Amino acid sequence: MIVWINGASGAGKTTTARELIELIPNSTLFDPEVISGALPRLLPPKYLDEIDDHQELPIWRRLVIDTTAAVLAEVGGVLVVPMTLLRQDHRDEIFGALASRRIPVRHVVLAPAETILRARTAQHPAPADRPDGAVRVRPREDGTVAAYRTALGSWLAADAHLIDNGRLTPHATAVRIAEAVRTGTAPVSDIVQTPQPGAETVAAGVLLFDERDRVLLVDPTYKAGWEFPGGIVEPGEAPARAGVREVAEETGLRLDQVPRLLLVDWEPPAPPAYGGLRLLFDGGHLDADRAGRLLLPGPELRDCRFVAEDEAGRLLPPERYARLRWALRAREQGAVVYLEAGLPV
Repeated sequence: MIVWINGASGAGKTTTARELIELIPNSTLFDPEVISGALPRLLPPKYLDEIDDHQELPIWRRLVIDTTAAVLAEVGGVLVVPMTLLRQDHRDEIFGALASRRIPVRHVVLAPAETILRARTAQHPAPADRPDGAVRVRPREDGTVAAYRTALGSWLAADAHLIDNGRLTPHATAVRIAEAVRTGTAPVSDIVQTPQPGAETVAAGVLLFDERDRVLLVDPTYKAGWEFPGGIVEPGEAPARAGVREVAEETGLRLDQVPRLLLVDWEPPAPPAYGGLRLLFDGGHLDADRAGRLLLPGPELRDCRFVAEDEAGRLLPPERYARLRWALRAREQGAVVYLEAGLPV
């Protein structure tokens, strides 16, 4: 299990984490700041010069996920992680990847009053350099009171167990966290657990259209990037039926009939991904009433929207946009198209 201690700079995450490992048996402290400090040794300077926040780098998030999972596998027990996460998509990506490894995460936010946060930040400014002389790579905006306030007002308060530690010592705060973990008051994050594939997979996506013939795209909580409604076909499941099931699970919409196949694309393996077959089906039109009943927010989707083809090009990764373009052409022609790596064969 992981106990993730979140909060703005000055909330007392690290000092509380040090106290907490004394209260929870078989627990270990892991601070992802060690990954931040390693980035200057891993990346060319231009990568760090061009960003405002190291959490914007995919490598930072991947290293946090993989290192956290590896440390927990090595030491076992409970891993206490003090780390600010103020963007919901970053939280979703990290917690979702940990969930895919069947690692439960209890999310706690230290939430002292804003006046206390500002006073602490003013008294203890973050050092520009690490003690060992390496550059301390810190986000310039992440952890600021303004970013924290925005996150707290939009998603953070509903996502985590909040503790007002403004008048508490780090030890007293740790006692409250330990009790919340023991009693389940700080619940396990309910982010969808999508197991990582161990071989090639078959995935079924369904294209749904509104009355203006715009296509529905969804923003899953359990991975980064926009996608079509759909998911992995389970063993023994027909792909079209899998698409229908995934649409119901993700959006709450139940399709009246089995959708028509539009496209088959073979995605080549690109380690660490295994690739496989990607199918797109035509789920037909949704009238305004059905479109208004989309199930949001939910455990699987952060957002959804109907978009025209040009806007889809700005939201989708290139390989998914290529599939969409060919699927729309196939839909116009009443045909089925076969692709390999996004190109017709």
